[in-house]
Amino acid sequence: MVFNQFKKFLAHDMAAGIVLAFAAVLAMVVANSPMSDIYAHFLHLPISIKIGSFSIDHHLLHWINDGLMVVFFFLVGLELKREMLVGELSEVKKVVLPAIAAVGGMMVPAIFYAAFNYQHADLMKGWAIPAATDIAFALGVLTLLGNRVPAALKVFLASIAIFDDIGAIIIIALFYSSGLSMAALAWVGVCLVILWLMNRFNVTRTTAYIMIGVLLWAAMLKSGIHATLAGVLLALFIPMTDNKHPEHSPLESIEHDLQDTVSFIILPIFAFANAGIYLGGTGISSLLHTVPLGIALGLLLGKPIGVMLFSWLGVKLGLARLPTNVDWRQVFGVAILCGIGFTMSLFIGGLAFAGLEVKPFDERLGIILGSLLAGMLGYFYLKKVLPTQALTQQVSNPEDHTYIR
Repeated sequence: MVFNQFKKFLAHDMAAGIVLAFAAVLAMVVANSPMSDIYAHFLHLPISIKIGSFSIDHHLLHWINDGLMVVFFFLVGLELKREMLVGELSEVKKVVLPAIAAVGGMMVPAIFYAAFNYQHADLMKGWAIPAATDIAFALGVLTLLGNRVPAALKVFLASIAIFDDIGAIIIIALFYSSGLSMAALAWVGVCLVILWLMNRFNVTRTTAYIMIGVLLWAAMLKSGIHATLAGVLLALFIPMTDNKHPEHSPLESIEHDLQDTVSFIILPIFAFANAGIYLGGTGISSLLHTVPLGIALGLLLGKPIGVMLFSWLGVKLGLARLPTNVDWRQVFGVAILCGIGFTMSLFIGGLAFAGLEVKPFDERLGIILGSLLAGMLGYFYLKKVLPTQALTQQVSNPEDHTYIR
């Protein structure tokens, strides 16, 4: 009985967001308890792997962020490839509006952040923190509103988040990579050629791709390009179809197998490791520091302004049109929810300020505060503007496409 109830909970649309939130809250509780020293020492536990002259030496937190999270990025890459080939992003008319909205939703928050931090080069490294949307939380809020939410509105939000992912991947590759090693990059190139040949000759065995993927990750780790991008690159070579067995899709099979692992194990571990903010001595001055303030306002104000403004311009210029059964009030509600930027914002924040020896601020305060307020405001606003009656006509079934962020 209990096991069946547990399975029912895990199958619910909100489950991933709830587990992720619980992991973040637990991290904050532990970080502010007598166990805080154990928590800190555990995350900085040194772990080494050595094979001959090749070695990787990092503490546990680094292994989680650069190692475990590569599986998350691998799943993101699989979703992106599927959506572009056979999903919501395969039709140009469905792509234009969320793509335009996502561009605005990344540019304007960055401008908000820069307005507070442009005078300090070190602080400006965090400009991309408020740019991403956490789809697990955002869709979880929409789920709370039940059948009143048009399916097209859910697809619109999920599509914006997908383009956010693409933008975040590009930003990480271009702005958060340094100290390039040409020798390691050569090995990256070799791995990519092997993966291309495997795809070209319709190799469908998952094990073969994973083995090359591990080598690709190790080469990326040593190359200076952020190692998690190896997951995205590997995903691009996973075959969508199997020529010998047309009814089988290797990509969709792997994606299905990874969904629960990423949603209920990897992302909660990441949240627990990265959201442990020590609140001792935290006051209004901590929240008003230009970094957390710029992040919070970027998420809370910059996101809805950017998404709404660019969406409106796209429609008025005739480049796109609103989804079926969706009006501007509902688009604005989704624009507010786009300010929930938990997972990728924490990830980029860790990259942006990793080199600072002294950090008189905690960017995570801005991320959590901005995301929390955006979720609450988005929920109450949409609760007011959505139809009071449950919708009977749905334009598509959003459950056909599972999104983890």
